[in-house]
Amino acid sequence: MSPMLSIAITTTLVLYAVAMAIGVMRLFIGPSAQDRVLAMDFVYVVGMLVLLVLAIRYDSEMYFEGALVMVLFGFVGSVAMAKFLLRGEVV
Repeated sequence: MSPMLSIAITTTLVLYAVAMAIGVMRLFIGPSAQDRVLAMDFVYVVGMLVLLVLAIRYDSEMYFEGALVMVLFGFVGSVAMAKFLLRGEVV
């Protein structure tokens, strides 16, 4: 791996960690339930991006599969939360 790519990956992971910290802060102190759901979506998307960067870093396909599973579960969770906020029930 080239030194430039290593520096870019490290910088990207640090910036994603900062973004995730801000998202988690919004998740805990969000003024409304809608803000918290949006923050939850943001956190799982950033988590997926972290997995993709780690897949590039370690040249492993398992991280890509983990990212795919994370996005699928995140989407289902977002739909369930939106339905709960609109109707008051999930099922």
